[in-house]
Amino acid sequence: IRPIKKEDVHEVAVRGQYSEGWIEGKKVKGYRQEKNVSPESSTETFAAVKFNIENWRWNDVPFYVRSGKRMGQAITVITIEFKPVPHQSFPIEANENWRTNLLMIYIQPDMGIRLRMQAKRPGPKMLLTPVDMIFNYKDSYEGTTPEAYETLLQDVIEGDPTLFMRADQVEAAWELVEPILQCWQANPSVNFPNYEAGTFGPEDAESLIAQGGNKWITMPLSKKSHAHD
Repeated sequence: IRPIKKEDVHEVAVRGQYSEGWIEGKKVKGYRQEKNVSPESSTETFAAVKFNIENWRWNDVPFYVRSGKRMGQAITVITIEFKPVPHQSFPIEANENWRTNLLMIYIQPDMGIRLRMQAKRPGPKMLLTPVDMIFNYKDSYEGTTPEAYETLLQDVIEGDPTLFMRADQVEAAWELVEPILQCWQANPSVNFPNYEAGTFGPEDAESLIAQGGNKWITMPLSKKSHAHD
């Protein structure tokens, strides 16, 4: 992973802090109104970062990561957006609802995989529309899926380190984000809070990913995709 220099932090990282807002129809406090929090706190509750991996496979492929509190959904998902082909195999009019193909790997709260692709719409005309192939873990297996901490504690008891990070991996992760943390600590934000609770973060996060012609994709596993998604 390409190291991030302090002077480049403002170009590849966005921070945020939530204000009061609405979640599931209920009014919720802003971070500065929370118990034991200073009304002038500059603590971040959101971060979005662009990473690059310098090897032959992933060179020039951006990796965007975002995480935050009090957001619109409690969801962990890895989204892989496939590059469009340099040529069109179908007539131009067939691609009016065309969207890039996606592979979405859901971690929580539901575990599963969504593959979104383009398919010909039924009828005499050549029209393409996005369709989904969905694997939902809980729909495919009977019984209750263990909670994350149940699996964690069981692995600890059994001494199974498979799903744990090694010490050197943890150190490498901290080395990667340390320049960002140091930069933010030295330059506290003057525009906090900058996103409402119940949303998906500040506008700057949208601008960050839009620079590369991309956008954040947040879609629950159970939701069907449509041409406008």
